[in-house]
Amino acid sequence: MDDMLKDFVIEALELSNDVEDRLLQLERRPDDPEAINAVFRSFHTIKGGAGFLNLSGMVSACHLTENLFDAIRTGTVKVTPLAIDAALQASGFVADLLHQLNAGVAPEELPEMPVALEQALTAAVNGSAVAVPSAVAATPAVSLAEVVEAVTDSGWEIFDQAYVSDPADPVDWLAYFRAVSGSADMVQAPAPAPAKSVDVAPPPSSPAKTVTADPAAPAAPAAPVAAPAPATGWDGVDRRKETAEESIRVDAHKLDALLEVAGESVQAANQASVLLEKLQQFKFEGAAATLMSTLSETLGRASRYAGELQRATLATRMQPVGRLFQKFPRLVRELARELGKEVDLVIEGAETEVDRVVVDSLYEPLVHMLRNSLDHGIEHQAERVAAGKPTRATIMLKAWQEANSVMIVVSDDGRGLDPERIRAKALGNGLIEANAQISDQEAFHLIFRPGFSTKEVASSVSGRGVGMDVVKTAVEKHRGTIGINSTMGCGTRFSIRLPIEMSIVPMMLVRASGAALGLPLALVDRVVELPADFEGVGGAPILRNQGQNLPVRSLAENLGYEAGQARVGVVIAAPTPYVLTLDAVDGTADLVIKPLTSVAACGISGTTRSAEGELVLVVGLAFLLNGAIA
Repeated sequence: MDDMLKDFVIEALELSNDVEDRLLQLERRPDDPEAINAVFRSFHTIKGGAGFLNLSGMVSACHLTENLFDAIRTGTVKVTPLAIDAALQASGFVADLLHQLNAGVAPEELPEMPVALEQALTAAVNGSAVAVPSAVAATPAVSLAEVVEAVTDSGWEIFDQAYVSDPADPVDWLAYFRAVSGSADMVQAPAPAPAKSVDVAPPPSSPAKTVTADPAAPAAPAAPVAAPAPATGWDGVDRRKETAEESIRVDAHKLDALLEVAGESVQAANQASVLLEKLQQFKFEGAAATLMSTLSETLGRASRYAGELQRATLATRMQPVGRLFQKFPRLVRELARELGKEVDLVIEGAETEVDRVVVDSLYEPLVHMLRNSLDHGIEHQAERVAAGKPTRATIMLKAWQEANSVMIVVSDDGRGLDPERIRAKALGNGLIEANAQISDQEAFHLIFRPGFSTKEVASSVSGRGVGMDVVKTAVEKHRGTIGINSTMGCGTRFSIRLPIEMSIVPMMLVRASGAALGLPLALVDRVVELPADFEGVGGAPILRNQGQNLPVRSLAENLGYEAGQARVGVVIAAPTPYVLTLDAVDGTADLVIKPLTSVAACGISGTTRSAEGELVLVVGLAFLLNGAIA
């Protein structure tokens, strides 16, 4: 993909995402002129770039949608469900084409606008009592004088006017000039004609440009001239001008490499500080003492700068969860319509920032949670009325920062989870024993088991027992935890806790059978003293602590080491808490973790180095959540 096409795809994707949000806003507030103008300008801007790149299918879809919203702006067409549906279909089609381009599909291989989409947009435009200009109307003729005036007023110059003076030439050279020069009021699309080249001389302060028009490529029919956008409006071209000097696009892999170097710098500075402390235990005199003082000061400054570099680099990876949340209103709208339910999706905390890796990986889990909430949790209108609830249900998607974690909550006001029904289904599936005594919370967590579903018949939405298993796997992969609170008749709340950033992990440094190991601090509930002898239940050792009977497991033995002399225990905050026995606890530290890629080790997910430079093996989160059982 060349740079021009790549820049167009990135910017057009941003515009298409904004369009979808605006359309859903417009569905709730049909008389919002700001939303109407924003949708019109976004399609207009995408059409301009697509026309220049000869993306005919995209131009056609944008052109007809632009016609629709021009008619809405002028009052000849009202905002109706038909218009919103057609515009959403157009937005989806444009986004699909952009994603195909982003995946490496050649522009000439992109499909044309589907007939069904064309019919939907045409029907939406013709829904008004006042006639709207046909999408196949001829392009109004543009005189040579108009072209020359527009070019010269912009400080440019036409080398050879013969190219644009042919009265039989159907090419709208004025529209092409405006598209290339960035004029915000370009509203006409070129009509088919033989390819020609027009050499335009830019102002002296700009490098020369050559514009090649290829009207032979399929293009959308011309649109009627629209009124210019209000002065306070937003336009893609203006946006580029305003932000060109404020931001740049950097490949994510380069940021990852920079973060790794920054993390190594901090670790090296920490190790140097430890060595300096050991040196300061000796007595230095004269010049040596002066050098030691200077070394201490210099090392302190280096450590401070390394830390600032690491924090600044981490900030570049942070993205608002709103980038993820904005994809869900349309999903909820369409699925609710398919299920025959009335649902409002309320989003809060979209500005909360989290590591981009987390943002990119949470889309599928949240989709499963929203689909389950709509299908399993939200009742139909008659059932809600009988329960004394509003006919329109509410699903809340909320995010906020809490200490060094980000909380993401999905809640609904539906029927809630039935623990007895879950127990019965789990018993029937052989997931629990008939005499098993499990609490309601433990019953709720059974829905995360692979293949578990309380639905008798699977549908296109849910019922195959896959969704919640995917959610749990994705959350744990990123060192997160998920909790459930549910009340019958009132609703269900899923709470996901994730670390804000992924590369630096708070660790508890421990020793087991002489090996240096690291436990994710997020799973450490407390440290306990071990008795000389343990009580036994069913032949298995337990520790009574804070009113709980906690199973006792040896970290060394479960990792395959020889059993050592365990002197201390750590209570692991797993779904079923337990005690992990260790030789010693050496302290805590925020460390840069490097995952194991070419070597598989039971229970070990990565490596790091302590401040003293010692290699530390990081115990895997999934291993600990599974009860320290491989």
